[in-house]
Parts: sequence; C-alpha cells; structure tokens
Amino acid sequence: MPNIKPISDLRNYNEVLRDVEEGSPVFLTKNGRGKYAIVELRDYEKAQATIRLMSEIAKGRRSGEEEGWLSLEEVRAHFRARANEK
Repeated sequence: MPNIKPISDLRNYNEVLRDVEEGSPVFLTKNGRGKYAIVELRDYEKAQATIRLMSEIAKGRRSGEEEGWLSLEEVRAHFRARANEK
C-alpha cells in the first residue's frame, strides 16, 4: 500500500524520513493532490540508470532502423577485431 502523507507532515521530517524505505517511497500531497515523492538515494540512482539504459537502447534501435542492422557474423567480427587490438 502506498505511503501517502500531506506535505504539512514535513514539519516533523524525521518521522517522514523514517517511513522511506528502499522500494517504498513516501508520496507527499499538496492541497489533496500528489506533488512530490521521497525515495531512497539507491532507488533514485536505479531509476536514473534505467532511464539512461532505455535511452541508449532507443538510440540503437533508431540507428538500426535508419542505417540497417548488423548480422550476427558482423557483430562477432567487430568484437574479435577489438579483442585482437588489445
């Protein structure tokens, strides 16, 4: 069940922060509507990493659609050549 509190509860922020756990953010409302989320730093970093990864995947997909896809053998040859460079 989501942990939802009015923003006025931040007057006692230690109590609000105690309720924040990994995978369990605290959602703050302002005038009865959702406004903010307090998350553990680890959860925030995971979310940012996921966004970056999804962005790179989307770039790769667009590149494949615009410039053409590589065959499995072309990919293997590319990585063999890179391994031989080192």
